[in-house]
Amino acid sequence: MNQPNVAFEKGVKNLKGLLEKREAGALLGLLLMCIAISFISDFFFTFSNLINIARQVSLNAIIAVGMTLVILTGGIDLSVGSIVALSGTVAASLMVNGHSLWVGILAGLAIGIVAGLINGLTITRFKVPPIITTLAMMTAARGIALVYTNGYPISNLPESFVFLGRGYLGPIPVPAIVMIVVYVLGYILLTQMKIGRYIYGLGGNEEAVHLSGINVNRTKILVYMLCGLASAISGLILASRLNSGQPLAGTGFEMDAIAAVVLGGASISGGEGTIAGTLIGALIINVLNNGLNLMNVNPYSQMIVKGLVLAAAVAIRTRKGKAK
Repeated sequence: MNQPNVAFEKGVKNLKGLLEKREAGALLGLLLMCIAISFISDFFFTFSNLINIARQVSLNAIIAVGMTLVILTGGIDLSVGSIVALSGTVAASLMVNGHSLWVGILAGLAIGIVAGLINGLTITRFKVPPIITTLAMMTAARGIALVYTNGYPISNLPESFVFLGRGYLGPIPVPAIVMIVVYVLGYILLTQMKIGRYIYGLGGNEEAVHLSGINVNRTKILVYMLCGLASAISGLILASRLNSGQPLAGTGFEMDAIAAVVLGGASISGGEGTIAGTLIGALIINVLNNGLNLMNVNPYSQMIVKGLVLAAAVAIRTRKGKAK
């Protein structure tokens, strides 16, 4: 067989493999959505609008990386939105009160890691279900943010910090660059490192993972710490973009993150899902938001549409699962 034919058959085989992946359906849905919106609004495919989508998707997409790790283990984290608020307000407070930029950023990141550590320890040591643990953290972290700020935003942040949320490197928004770095790291963690196999294993069969000698509790704690860290990164970007630490920021972010993971093809019961799928899911949500805004659909109706899309995705996913 000559060389061109071998290359052609290899290409067909690779394409078939790609289309069999679970995220292929989500990608097809995203492309169809983009085409449909482009017929409704001529503004959709303009450079400025695409850059706007890239900047907007970064907040939810970064949190969704952490949420992917948690859901792959069979868990859930409802506290990500409150961690966004707490990290942003603490970092803002420190910078406004004379501390350096890096002290504020490191403190904000530490808040996320510690919150994740508490979640992980509560789940593994005291055997409290993840949904209850993170619901409690969601309430407590929001309360701490409100008490810490007396309910008022902390404004007038340093210009060097504001660059994180509003700046550009060339034509690309800085938040989008941060998002790309987070996704590359998340991809490497899940596909190139042992911890990635442990995470998938926990969602598939936790008992088998335990019997194989892997420290289940340590892996779970690490996963919730990484989810808290991702939330804190998003919280710093949001505070930078708003030029203030808002104690009520991040409300509802947990649902968008979960939706991104599920729309990307992950199983809510754990063990199945990819980082690439999560990025596609986050893009679906933000392209949908952008399209509804271009059509002047009011925010309340947008919530209904997003709920219906998520319900449809879960229903399709459940049906496919039963068909296997």
